[in-house]
Amino acid sequence: MSRSHLENTSTPTEWDHWILEGLFRPKVVTEEPPAEVTTESEEEELDLEARVEELEKELQYSKAETANAVQRAARDRSDALKYGGASLAKRLIHAADLLGKAVEASEGGEGAESVIEGVRLTLEGLRSSLEAEGITQIEALGTQFDPTCMEAIATVPCPPGEEPGTVIEVVEGGYRMHDRILRAARVIVAEGDS
Repeated sequence: MSRSHLENTSTPTEWDHWILEGLFRPKVVTEEPPAEVTTESEEEELDLEARVEELEKELQYSKAETANAVQRAARDRSDALKYGGASLAKRLIHAADLLGKAVEASEGGEGAESVIEGVRLTLEGLRSSLEAEGITQIEALGTQFDPTCMEAIATVPCPPGEEPGTVIEVVEGGYRMHDRILRAARVIVAEGDS
């Protein structure tokens, strides 16, 4: 290699000066764009402003609709809690009337038979009202013990003719509403080897 390639010269050459000037040379910018460009950009700007206003209105409408939906849902939830039992209550009014007549009959001295009949009619009315709402009694007596809908409060030795695990006695009836247990049946179960 020659020495000139290895030497570092600290003074810029003509070419170096031109390269540096080219990089840092200020660019000339005209103050006003051509008339055609200004008109098009102004139209685009107006279109964009109109679109922004339109989107802002849509956003306001959406916010108002959301607020209304939230209020409507809260009102519906409140009404459901407040009046949810109205249908059952309407059906139970008839049962209350029958109980009132049974009490009047017992006070009037009409006899025990009329009171028993009034209570029986009331019980039938209550059961039909509950069934109309989807509430049914859990049939437990004589069936195999089912812990999902029954609660064993006692066990007794298995009587003759019964299988172990069979419900011998229902202490308190259980009820379900459709597929949900409202109250488990409290039962006595026959124990023994199964």
